[in-house]
Amino acid sequence: MSDILRRVADVIESRKPAAGGDPEKSYVARLFSKGDDAILKKIGEEATETVMAAKDARISGDKSKVLYECADLWFHSMVLLAQFDLTPQDVIDELARREGVSGIDEKAARPK
Repeated sequence: MSDILRRVADVIESRKPAAGGDPEKSYVARLFSKGDDAILKKIGEEATETVMAAKDARISGDKSKVLYECADLWFHSMVLLAQFDLTPQDVIDELARREGVSGIDEKAARPK
């Protein structure tokens, strides 16, 4: 896993209430204190903003907002992972497991 993903994940972990994260001083601690629904709502907002940035970039050719919004989406996804005691490395491991497997075959093999 990249060093930056590990460092960001470590900071996110340090903002959990059990690690002493203070909602008065930390945006991430505030998200954790509000619970899953607040984190999920934020991911939905960031996903929508990413989609809109991509649509705008298709017309304008300016990809900078796509990058910015995608970074926000990844960050908030990392907060969600931490909420469920998962890490970016867990996602990387899952992607590695799927490597070389057809997306159609992988989806068909999922439990119903």
